[in-house]
Amino acid sequence: MSETGIQARRAALEAIFGAAVAAAHPAGCLPPHLPEAPPNGRLIVLAAGKAGGSMAEVAEAHYRERGVDPARIAGLAVARHGYGRPLERLPMIEAGHPVPDAGSVAGAGQALDLAAAAGPDDLVLVLLSGGASANWVAPAGALTLEEKRAITRHLLRSGAAIDEINAIRKRLSRIKGGRLARAAHPARLLTLAISDVPGDDPAVIGSGPTVADPVSNAEALAIAERYATPLGAARALFEDPANETPKPGDPVFARSAFRIVMTPAEMLAAAATAAAAQGYVPLVLGADLEGEAREVAAAQARLAREALARGGRTAILSGGELTVTIRGQGRGGPNQEFALALAVELGGLAGVSALAADTDGTDGGAGAATDPAGAVVDETTLARAGARGLDPAGSLADNDSTGFFEALGDLVAPGPTFTNVNDLRVILVDGTAA
Repeated sequence: MSETGIQARRAALEAIFGAAVAAAHPAGCLPPHLPEAPPNGRLIVLAAGKAGGSMAEVAEAHYRERGVDPARIAGLAVARHGYGRPLERLPMIEAGHPVPDAGSVAGAGQALDLAAAAGPDDLVLVLLSGGASANWVAPAGALTLEEKRAITRHLLRSGAAIDEINAIRKRLSRIKGGRLARAAHPARLLTLAISDVPGDDPAVIGSGPTVADPVSNAEALAIAERYATPLGAARALFEDPANETPKPGDPVFARSAFRIVMTPAEMLAAAATAAAAQGYVPLVLGADLEGEAREVAAAQARLAREALARGGRTAILSGGELTVTIRGQGRGGPNQEFALALAVELGGLAGVSALAADTDGTDGGAGAATDPAGAVVDETTLARAGARGLDPAGSLADNDSTGFFEALGDLVAPGPTFTNVNDLRVILVDGTAA
């Protein structure tokens, strides 16, 4: 394959990723769902997550254009460090992710206070996105922030799925698992959410602060024990009936509604449309893939080989959140690990290029907004690695996908995208290249 063909595939990958991210930005998906301001009471906007700043920014513009008196609008936006936006009316707090920090505690405390102060004539508008679990942290009982951080770090390294992690987080919190709705009652409550989770379960997005929690304390404790989570004093929270989350049918949800404004499936559909515009036939595997990153990479490498054998041009597309069980000491994330494992599995197969990246702009890493979102691979990846003395298998064993792709200049690093609809993996197969 010529260098021109390889570069053309790389440009196509970047265009597909860009189209997917643009489709998921709050500027396009949020305005049609924003409600009218209440006729008599206040509009209290509580935004949290990686899109918390941008959702609040869009909401402010929406109500400003409709002439709503700014004095009737109150609230707060909390987003990951580096994801803040310049807001006119609402205070903006940047907080830690994936491990919470003091900003997370301050943001959650203020959100709970604002919700609790809402009256029957007020509308509490919650703008929720992935990352809210870390951005809104209100330790329950006598639990300290550092104890919560230690539990979160362990779970992130354990290979636990996001719904399992969130089930545990709800027991450790005064805001998650429907507790924000409890604080806001009896005000009217509307949650508009950008989903980043498989199946778009409202109880999982941001750990479900405004919806009923179907998981019991005992079930959450079993999950924690399955991953050998060092709960310490936090175990008492799982064993205390008074710390149970509100369940379906609880009166605190009587005036509450929940609406999803953007899903990973819609993002993936936008990616498929962009792939078709680039001349590839989309093969969509689904928006909710889960599993160990390197195992999913092996399965998709087989699909790429089959597509290459059939001929033509195919774009293999998938979403969902993969996991990495960390055994090494390197740097990386599930998208970069997927890309590295895919490169190893493909073995330099001509006519195949791929991109795997998180739509929020960061993939694992140390929690900085400048962390890479993912990586790109093609038929030259292994050869270029060999020329630089890199060992792909060794890097994979050490979970050092960032170091590997950084040395090759193949990291995808768009910076904050101000949205979050989970991961996008694109494999372009050009069976006409031979």
